[in-house]
Amino acid sequence: MKRRSRPVLFTIALWGVTAGSAPLLSAEAKKSDPKAEIKVEERTLSNGMRLLLYPRPDEPTISGGWVAHVGSANERPGITGISHLFEHMMFKGSQAIGTKDYKKDLEIIAEQEKVRGEIRAEEAKLRTAYRRGEIDDVTRPENKSARQKELEKKFDELVKAQREILVKNEFDRIYTKAGGSGMNAFTNKDMTVYFITVPKNKLGLWMWMESDRLASPVFREFYAERDVVFEERRLRTESTPTGKLEEAFEEMFWHGHPYTWPVIGYPSDIPAITKAQADDYFSLYYAPNNLTAILVGDFDPKEAVALAERYFGRIPRGKTPPPEMTTLPPRWEAEMRLIGEAETNPQVAIDWHTVAFQHRDSYPLQVLAQLLNGRTGRLFKGLVLPVDAVATSASAAQESGRYAGSFGIAAECKEGKRPEETEKAIDAEIEKLQKELVPAEELQKVKNNSAANSFRRLSSNMAILIQTLVNDGLGDWREINEGPKRIQAVTAEEVRRVAQTYLTKENRGVAVFTRKGSAAAPSPDEAALASLPEQARPMVKQLLQRVGTEKDPEKLKAMISQMESQSSSVPPEMKKGLDLVLARAKERLAELAKPEKK
Repeated sequence: MKRRSRPVLFTIALWGVTAGSAPLLSAEAKKSDPKAEIKVEERTLSNGMRLLLYPRPDEPTISGGWVAHVGSANERPGITGISHLFEHMMFKGSQAIGTKDYKKDLEIIAEQEKVRGEIRAEEAKLRTAYRRGEIDDVTRPENKSARQKELEKKFDELVKAQREILVKNEFDRIYTKAGGSGMNAFTNKDMTVYFITVPKNKLGLWMWMESDRLASPVFREFYAERDVVFEERRLRTESTPTGKLEEAFEEMFWHGHPYTWPVIGYPSDIPAITKAQADDYFSLYYAPNNLTAILVGDFDPKEAVALAERYFGRIPRGKTPPPEMTTLPPRWEAEMRLIGEAETNPQVAIDWHTVAFQHRDSYPLQVLAQLLNGRTGRLFKGLVLPVDAVATSASAAQESGRYAGSFGIAAECKEGKRPEETEKAIDAEIEKLQKELVPAEELQKVKNNSAANSFRRLSSNMAILIQTLVNDGLGDWREINEGPKRIQAVTAEEVRRVAQTYLTKENRGVAVFTRKGSAAAPSPDEAALASLPEQARPMVKQLLQRVGTEKDPEKLKAMISQMESQSSSVPPEMKKGLDLVLARAKERLAELAKPEKK
């Protein structure tokens, strides 16, 4: 069972950066390298936008990004998934980018909105008919009225007219021609983040491009992109063996809290989001006073501040501050369980409610997770390694979000072992940690690994940028410096105390997935996926689906080139996944090169 976590890009996983992870710099590293301290200059522009600057003269590039302090936790039922939808829409261009005729573009968009309004009225009738039992599915074409079909045909004609004046992917092409690389974004429960690396002489371009899409965005192809997001949900959730069950577990675990709904949104909400709702959402949460821009690399701070005020400073401050998220997770008084069947090996997941970002107990909980993790961790030694092992894999994680946190353990049962046996073995490991102090040598080993990982994560502009963006999105960028100190200060008694306090039966949710029917023998790809770390499997599966259905040889060539260039820098445990996708991409390219049979 994959760990419940915020959706972060595969490339970020390769850098070793996980949203919400605090240990980013170690005390030992600081002693051995005085330059390891991240000395950030913080400024606030005239419109309230914050600017963080970290010059690194030895790097001939600049990694730039910005974080909007909004994620799925800021949504509500009816518009779930809108934060993630914005991640897509922010690449559609502006008044200056993305169209050959801006005036005509606006006219078409206005007409599209008029037609969509009429379509929504027809869709409302369908939902009413569904509730009354008059139809069994609102999405079936035969249930649509003649008027709705006529309106949809008219809308399709408007879409075709707009595509004639669109300049597809112009935002990306401008950056690429200027030497930019690694442009991407991600959304999670707490934030939405955008980032790219540019040559050091293109700082002005970055300032103009990023401020332009904030100052004058044009949400072109809004409804088409909404459908793209829906398809993404289908691939990630609907089409995976345990996707819906994991989503149900998430909802059960977070019931009564805004972390309840999935980041990608509910299937009935995504197609119902209107452009008017999107416009309102943008004006509230994408106002400069709710944003932080960050630069890491070779630049002059004075020049950067002047450029930021010139470009970002022109964007008006938001009229209304974003509302505070005040809902607290309810206290549990009994264990809750979800039992499900899926086309998968039996699995067990146990999640406990813990603490939010920067809570004093988040640090011993992180140490506790690392004591359990890895091939030298207690879960592997107790559940996977023994002759009578009950699991083929097991992992633990402490996830401290901006508003709440969880500690989770997931394990896949070994062939012939029952989930209850695996659960019992997990409970035994937790009980040891609750009763006995962790030996000093074992605790120090975890701290040393944390220190080493923190130091390695300072290897590039982009790695530092992502960590700073994530920490600022969670509430305080200074955690990049302060978190490692607190990790090093954790005592064995604190580890035992948090295990006793949080890892209790009445504070947890348990998900047990058993095999549905008879399982077929695994395919070669499935066997290869099983050897990967659990956190890598979902993204590798998605990439395999993408290359398997790609019809454009040039896109495949570009993907192959990018993966080959990254091969040498990928961590060993992730390289299997990259090699698997690379092999399938080459096979698909060769398949497309074959002449069609007549």
